Amino acid sequence: MTLAIDQSIARNDNFAVLVNDDASGQTLSIDAPDAASITQRLEARGWRLDLILVTHHHADHVDGIAELKAAYGAEVLGPTLNAIPGLDRGLGDGDTARFGGLDIEVIATPGHTLDHLSYVMPAANLAFTADTLFAVGCGRVFEGTPAMMWESLQKLAALPDDTTVYCGHEYTADNIRFALTVDPDNADLQARAREVAALVSDGRATLPTTIGLEKRINPFLRAADPAIRARLAMPDATDAEVFAEIRQRKDTFR
Repeated sequence: MTLAIDQSIARNDNFAVLVNDDASGQTLSIDAPDAASITQRLEARGWRLDLILVTHHHADHVDGIAELKAAYGAEVLGPTLNAIPGLDRGLGDGDTARFGGLDIEVIATPGHTLDHLSYVMPAANLAFTADTLFAVGCGRVFEGTPAMMWESLQKLAALPDDTTVYCGHEYTADNIRFALTVDPDNADLQARAREVAALVSDGRATLPTTIGLEKRINPFLRAADPAIRARLAMPDATDAEVFAEIRQRKDTFR
């Protein structure tokens, strides 16, 4: 079985991510930021759309669902806490979906929203984390609490280090600018900053990333790191408290 992944920019800075299984000919879309950009990529690839996996209810992740479902008859799976357009089957933590010959594991990752789900294909070492885990960042905590978001990130950090991660937005360069303010002496982060600058200069995407890389450079996964704790003057705080402080600083970072 061979999987092909097509990642493209939709709307302003959303990623549209399509996964095609060569053996079955099936294609899934992670969310549907808009119908036009996804349709263009499907036609360019000669793929049909069979499945839409929804991560959460925000408009920039669901606006294209109705049009795509009408055009392709795709099945729509996702969370049930909020209304998702055209939802065929609800999913929750621990559930499994099937795509081609692969199982897709569902992990509840609330914090950004209360209904946020992440999707993992263990056999392919793939994770789709939308607005929970970004490259060198994490989503704003809109509906949950910092403690809830920290717990969700720990679930993702527990995945194998070689898991390839696709996220919901192209925020990497800005995230690195912030990360260097709380973890400035991190050599891996400095190296990634140079790499991302070159990618941006060439007009290339900065994703995907990996769990192992994020554990080395993403401050939102590194609340236990002594250097970060010293930088924040929080040597005796809990990991969740350190995470909350980092998230608050990022919220006001310019």
